[in-house]
Amino acid sequence: MSDLADQDLLVSASEDKERGVTGALTLMRGLDVLKRVSKGDNTLGKISKSLGLNKSTVHRLATTLVEEHFLVFTQREGYALGTMLLELGHAASQQITLTRVSHDHLVRLAADTGDTINLGVLDGHQVHYIDKIPGTRRIEVRCVIGERQYLRPTGLGKALLLDADEDKLREVYNREAREFPKYRYDLKGWLEVMQGYREGGFALDMDENEDRIRCVAAPIRDLSGNIVAAISISSAAQYMDDARLETLKGYVKEVTATISRELGYKG
Repeated sequence: MSDLADQDLLVSASEDKERGVTGALTLMRGLDVLKRVSKGDNTLGKISKSLGLNKSTVHRLATTLVEEHFLVFTQREGYALGTMLLELGHAASQQITLTRVSHDHLVRLAADTGDTINLGVLDGHQVHYIDKIPGTRRIEVRCVIGERQYLRPTGLGKALLLDADEDKLREVYNREAREFPKYRYDLKGWLEVMQGYREGGFALDMDENEDRIRCVAAPIRDLSGNIVAAISISSAAQYMDDARLETLKGYVKEVTATISRELGYKG
């Protein structure tokens, strides 16, 4: 029985590896199709010839790209780049601008506080960490650029939600509660906490996302007044008593207000 089980595991691992290789190859071919359309190949024949692929393969890839709005197709014009690329380009441009404008401020904030500084943006249902300046304390906060975290327990996540109405907050809470039900606050308590944060213009993570790690965060706004990012100051709980958290609120709100003004916010 053990030998059979081992054989099944080997077969399963082999199949997983094969699916992974196939998926990666399909992804690369799909990207190649996008590149050819961007260079003016607007028909199956032209794309097939450029890539050395048969028309049925190109048609399958192109159809999927059209369904996901990476391409558009009309009988008269053929294939063209789709609106999803505009959305991704705009998001990438915003993130590049945010990191460029914010980075020096993050460096100074880390130097002033000795704590870890994170910059994050809302990415779907999660917060996406797009910049980080490590602290100088003996205990370092674990976080890497590119990481994604939940919204409900993190300081950055809560700061990004400060403009959200109650329906949106309920949606976030209930969605994340399905994935990890154990949390410090019930829905009513979390809504009350968020109301207080909204009024104060900041948000806290009090050992909610990681044990013995605390942070204080505040949002960054753009020209239109929308929240486009947030900054958090994070450290081990032993460095983050109530008095120091109160001080750090002022630090992070001052820095985010400065960055917001540089992005055009007039409020």
